[in-house]
Amino acid sequence: MTTTDSGPTGPRSPEQRKREALERLVRDNDVWVATAAASGEPCLVPLAFWWDGEAVWLATRDTNPTGRNLIASGRVRLSFGHTRDVVLVHGTARMLTREELPVEVGDAFAAKDGWDPRKDHPSYVFFQVTPYLLQAWGTVAEMPTRTVMREGEWLV
Repeated sequence: MTTTDSGPTGPRSPEQRKREALERLVRDNDVWVATAAASGEPCLVPLAFWWDGEAVWLATRDTNPTGRNLIASGRVRLSFGHTRDVVLVHGTARMLTREELPVEVGDAFAAKDGWDPRKDHPSYVFFQVTPYLLQAWGTVAEMPTRTVMREGEWLV
């Protein structure tokens, strides 16, 4: 990845930020997952993930706050990277039990993350997160064009 400083070449183009965001989705191991309960109580946790090219796959227990919140609302925000090179995804989550999960998804998740939730505690379920908004920016100069996906469609 290139630097996000607005040095002599200025801010990155939206096309470059999309390309680098997709690289991050393939390369990173963990993501910050933000959900909220019906009462408004926020929950923020890091989780392992796998990107299949169209959706982000997460695994967590259906009994913990993140699992309960995702089941109840299906709404989630994912944050990749750090504050000077962030990829923020707003998405909808669909739960799949380990029995419903396609074998190839479970195998790819386990291969990438070195951990197979299917072999862990029975309360682990999977969530397929479909992005509907994706923003990528590193500096204030990139903020005006930070949205590179809207309503599930790439803008660049």
